[in-house]
Order: sequence, then C-alpha cells, then structure tokens
Amino acid sequence: MFYPGCDDVSITFLEVLSLLAPSETRNSMSSFNFNAAVTTLQELRASGERNPELVVSLGNKIVRGKYTGGLGDEVWPVYEQIIIAALDVGDFQLADVRYNSASSSPRLTCLTALEKRFTRSTRVQRLLGMRYEAEGKLDQAAKIYEEILDVDETNVPAAKRQIAILNTRGETHEAIAALTRYLDTSYNDPESWLELCSLYLSQRMYQQAAFCMEEVLLLQGSNHVWHLKYAEILYTMAEHKLALKEFCRVIELCEDHVRGLYGVQLCTSQLLKTAPTVDLSDLNALATERILAVYSARGAPDELKRVVRRYLESA
Repeated sequence: MFYPGCDDVSITFLEVLSLLAPSETRNSMSSFNFNAAVTTLQELRASGERNPELVVSLGNKIVRGKYTGGLGDEVWPVYEQIIIAALDVGDFQLADVRYNSASSSPRLTCLTALEKRFTRSTRVQRLLGMRYEAEGKLDQAAKIYEEILDVDETNVPAAKRQIAILNTRGETHEAIAALTRYLDTSYNDPESWLELCSLYLSQRMYQQAAFCMEEVLLLQGSNHVWHLKYAEILYTMAEHKLALKEFCRVIELCEDHVRGLYGVQLCTSQLLKTAPTVDLSDLNALATERILAVYSARGAPDELKRVVRRYLESA
C-alpha cells in the first residue's frame, strides 16, 4: 500500500502509523521511527516531489519532538523543507515553531535559526519572502525578491516568485513581460513556457501562445499532452491543416485518445468543406468509427452513442 499522493516515495500504511500516530497509540504499537522519517524526507527532496501534508506530519514529530539534534548538518535542509511544506498547507504555527537551540539558550524559530546560521543567504531570504506571500503581504515579499535579484539577476527561484506575485495581483501584462525576460536567459524551462502560454491564452493572444507551445515541444516532444494543447490552439486559430497533423501525432503517441480523435474528426470536417479529398473523407470516417468504438469499449449506453454519432455527423 502506498501513501496517498506520494508517487515516488513508497511507504506502507503501518509505517505511516508508526511515524504519525499519537503518543498513546505509538506506545501500543511502536516508537516514532526517526530514521524512517529522515529517509522519507531525503527521498522527497531527491525526487523533487511536493508532498506537503506528509512533510508537515513528519516535521511536526521531528521539530516538536526535539529530534533535530540527531540530524547533524542535515538539520538545515530539513528546516527549509518543513518551512516550505508548512507554508503550502497554511500551517504558520509549524513554520514559526520554536525550539531549544542546542548551541544557545534562546528559543529560535526554524526560519530564525536559518537566518542566524546563513546570514547573507539569498535562499533564506527567499523563504522569508514566501512567508510574507503566505500572509498576503505581497509588497514586502516583492521587495525581498527585488533585493535578491539586485544582487544576483540570475536567481531563478526569486525571479519565479516575483512573477507569481504579479500573477496574484492580476498584473498579467507585467507578468508576461517579466516571464519573457526570464525565458530570454532560461529558455530550456518548459514549465515557464507553459505558464507564459497560459498567460497569452488568457489575453486571447493565440499566435504567441502557439509559439510558446512550439518551444515546449522542442524540449518535451514525446509528451502527447503538449501536442494536444498545441493542436487545440491551432484549431482555435483556424489553422486546420497544421492542427490535424498535431492531433494525428497525439493519436500516434497515445492510441485511441478521445480528445485527439475528436480533433481529427473536427479538422477533417472543416477541411472537407473547402477542399474535399478521398483521404480526408476516409480519415474522417475512421476517426468517427474509433470514437464510437472507444465509447462502446467503455460500456457507454446506446443513447449516449446515438447522441455522439448525431454530433459527429453534424460537425
């Protein structure tokens, strides 16, 4: 059994209980498994997976249970991981939890401890900015990110947080400009190209959105989802020939993909109105046949299949 939402890190149900159970339940089952908790956090960091609920649950045990002394130098990335997860789920108490420092008597928060240990760290300053963002203090957060970028204009996390603030404020044109500047130097970032595509689509700037998807496909050309998105943008632009090629590519990468089949059917229907050919007619009939076959294979009722057939015939 795998922990819900945890794709890359497997953990059994009993292990989760042993890690997270309250003290009275733990005593009857087993003690808190500190090593297993640390290993799980390490694996989550290595995989890049964001599983804030799991991290917060383990972080509560480690920090509030005063297990941080056993982490050694790994305490710093664990603090960072816990703070980000706590902000993700809105657990400000954990983000600001106080603990007894092993090296001095004052009680420090996790974030304060990082600031004390890494005095001039832009990475720690970014965490402070994220804390302000979570509180809705966007002006303070933006100021911190600007200061980071003044020192290092290539700081990717700070640049992305700055763009996120512009999005949150609804300043779409400014976000587009900032994201364009970022991609001028970090053009191999598919997630940012997708974000820019979404911003262009929100402004009905379809040609620019199509360009963004072309860049994504250069980086991740085997992903059928991106071909589908590109094809749908092209269809919206009435670029039916090119859209048809992309919808066919979707079917090539993911057999019997329903939206891809609908795209083939719709494109061929449009092209048959202006330049009918035998090949287009055959492709249209094949797409219609495959759509109905998929519905039948999935146990769709006859009434639904009749509705689908009438829709396809009228397209």
